[in-house]
Amino acid sequence: MAATAVLCLSLSGCGDASRFQTAAPPTTAPAKPPRPAPSPAAAEREHERILATYGGSYSDPKLEALISKTVDRLVAASDRPEMAYRVTILNSGAVNAFALPTGQLYVTRGLLALANDTSELSSVLSHEMAHVLARHATIREDQAKQAALVTRVVTDMGNDPDMTALALAKTKLSLASFSRAQELEADGIGVGISARARFDPFGASRFLASMERNAALKAGRASSPDPRSQDFVSSHPATPERVQNAQANARQYSVPEGGERDREDYLSIIDGIVYGEDPSEGFVRGRRFLHPKLGFTFTAPESFTLDNTAQAVIGVRDGGNQAMRFDVVRVAAEQSLGDYLNSGWMDHVDRSTTEELTINGLPAATVEARGDQWQFRAYALRFGSDVYRFIFAAKHKSTESERNARETVGSFRRLTLEEIQAARPLRIKVITVQPGDTVESLSHRMAGVDRPAERFRVLNGIEPRGEVKVRERVKIVVD
Repeated sequence: MAATAVLCLSLSGCGDASRFQTAAPPTTAPAKPPRPAPSPAAAEREHERILATYGGSYSDPKLEALISKTVDRLVAASDRPEMAYRVTILNSGAVNAFALPTGQLYVTRGLLALANDTSELSSVLSHEMAHVLARHATIREDQAKQAALVTRVVTDMGNDPDMTALALAKTKLSLASFSRAQELEADGIGVGISARARFDPFGASRFLASMERNAALKAGRASSPDPRSQDFVSSHPATPERVQNAQANARQYSVPEGGERDREDYLSIIDGIVYGEDPSEGFVRGRRFLHPKLGFTFTAPESFTLDNTAQAVIGVRDGGNQAMRFDVVRVAAEQSLGDYLNSGWMDHVDRSTTEELTINGLPAATVEARGDQWQFRAYALRFGSDVYRFIFAAKHKSTESERNARETVGSFRRLTLEEIQAARPLRIKVITVQPGDTVESLSHRMAGVDRPAERFRVLNGIEPRGEVKVRERVKIVVD
């Protein structure tokens, strides 16, 4: 939404939109001689960079065993059975997967939660293997080297954590650009590998459709260029052409019901997987943001949708005429918060509006800034050794927009010990449909998610007008 862009672009100290831009993929891939494999040290550095960007790895022995078994079957059925792959599950709720030229494959737990059977998982893994086999991933190697240079430069500039986050964002997004022709080629190769490995080749078209619906559901929320939230559809567009192409490829190998899907085993293995955000990094519950590790919470205004990004918590009001940003900054202990707000990180500040405050016993200050099309109200609060910023943007300053800002900042408080102990992640729970159950009744059992009926359908691959079947196993989200 425009409001989100305004918060990134108009506040020079809040964020620079360039940190979220991807390098444009080349229109053609020139022929190149085979490259020497990256050194083990370089490959390990890239691996560590990816882990740092995506919240680390997600440990689940049952899932790891399933993925290892699936990859072994796919490798044996590929044109390069001697090729070695290493798969890492990333601790991210985003729906994503990608590969490095070395054969290192990555899948997020968000993708594993969305898939409904092993054939759908195999379609993703074989697609990424295809990028490696077709040497598409060498383009990403070049981009990763460029991003590594950025990382070294910003480290030399003073190890500013905001700049380091910029470099990580560039690294992550540099992994997300393949041409249309390369995607279609990888689809064709991947479907063939899955089919020869005796998986249902239609898993690819089913999962592409699920990812497209998941992306559409996500698009109903505040859009954000956050690299951490980039999903498989962002980097591998699930266009109708790709879905149709995947179906056409699958028909070359079997009828729609042919091949193994392993739905029951797959659902049993993902039962209990963490869903969505990891509470250790802060999480959103409705209009409320909680950070158990840092020990605080606040509540956004009515009609606002919150999105916890890698750079900040972004909130956008329905209609897009108001927005907010919440983040943490470094401010010297001896500098007053009023002086900080007037220190030049924000343009067009009206110094005469500066006011020192106390909010829930915490030192704070506020100031106004005016742009051509947006009006801003900024707050800074000192909480322990950290300073947190709230920046509110409104197309037109009003009593309501001022009240929204004031009440949101006024809701910032320390979490109680009981609240910290109660903060736990959402998880996928697999249940069996009973007589009388409907999509609506089952979605009412979902916790901590928006638009539960639509999300239930997307999670379970149920069409908009489809219904559940008695004795069928389905996924719900619980806390």
